[in-house]
Amino acid sequence: MKVLVLGAGVIGTTSAWFLRERGHEVTVIERQGAAAMETSFANGGQISVSHIEPWANPATPMKILKWLGQPDAPLLFRPRLDARQIRWGFQFLIECLPWRTRRNMLQILAISKYSGETLRALRAQTHLSYDDLQRGVLQIYTDRKGFDDAAPAAELVRAYGIARELKTADECIRIEPALSARRKWIVGGTYTASDESGDARKFTQELAALAAARGVAFRYGMTAESLAVVGDTVAGLRAVNEHNRKEVVSADAYVVCLASHSPKLLVPIGVKALVYPAKGYSATLPIVDAALAPTVSMTDDAKNLVFTRLGDRLRVAGTAELSGYSLELNQVRCEALTRRAQEWFGNAVDATHAEYWTGLRPATPSNVPLIGRTRLHNLFLNTGHGTLGWTMAAGSGKALADIVSGRKPEIDFAFTGL
Repeated sequence: MKVLVLGAGVIGTTSAWFLRERGHEVTVIERQGAAAMETSFANGGQISVSHIEPWANPATPMKILKWLGQPDAPLLFRPRLDARQIRWGFQFLIECLPWRTRRNMLQILAISKYSGETLRALRAQTHLSYDDLQRGVLQIYTDRKGFDDAAPAAELVRAYGIARELKTADECIRIEPALSARRKWIVGGTYTASDESGDARKFTQELAALAAARGVAFRYGMTAESLAVVGDTVAGLRAVNEHNRKEVVSADAYVVCLASHSPKLLVPIGVKALVYPAKGYSATLPIVDAALAPTVSMTDDAKNLVFTRLGDRLRVAGTAELSGYSLELNQVRCEALTRRAQEWFGNAVDATHAEYWTGLRPATPSNVPLIGRTRLHNLFLNTGHGTLGWTMAAGSGKALADIVSGRKPEIDFAFTGL
């Protein structure tokens, strides 16, 4: 079949790769001049299969109330006169119910575990290099309650074959000696040796280059505007092409991988996709003393921040701001990232040369992505991965390619339309 993939982020590019492997003729439409220039550009770098706790959980509503008025809060909700934000917020509160949280955790675990396996196989096949490290992910807790609350989630993933282990403060420092200067802060941690890290932008751009060499057509500088629908079928994509001219592109199947912008294309044709932008921030700092910098990717539970070694850089990323589609950098939130990096790692990094970035992560209220078929028989979704797009990318792309090809995916997941 001729398949049109909309979006060349990490999700769209992995989808295109696996669709091509299934023998389809694939074209990717991307409004930027290269792959991975938006949400996938400078994320936290973690491939954290074991971290399945969604933002929507029983403890979150009280935390949001506590964080109101804190400009550097880990999760900041800025109410707007926006019907979609209101609907998203109400559904988010429903997903905080204990039984729904557990259900969502199992779904997140299923797609993340499958994706981790798929990524390892893909790396062995392609020999891609993207500042990747296979040294695990360490989650650090600086308060006793947070550490105690981590035990049930660790037990759950262990029951499904992921060895997320509870660690004492001293064990955390043996895993990552760069934490030794802050030994007194650490109550304990969890460590998953099978988790990974790497630069999502480098991965996506290298995979896009390999896909192009194998016949995938990438049309950069082309903006998707709307889908033309006839009956229960998408008949074409209306777009503005790389020459700034209107164009209609037709295919046998269409795959929407437009992250938080997906609803703008789907809502007008009656396809539900409750995806809202969760604005995240990152700072990339030069490492000036490699001996003092971490090599194990780390999550700071108290601040919901990720620290990842990417070659000679340290990526600090996190926070979620529900405030619409603005990409304006909030200096308070930017400085909170570098301040925390210095607090943990001191002179290992040069905070004066930090490169700040913000991106819109496509969040569903449940944190479970939308993957699969829609009510239109030739329109498919691969969107809504929230903070776990990098973790879930390879598995989501492969499963989506199976669905488009009429195959049953290899995992038990609540795919849409199946």
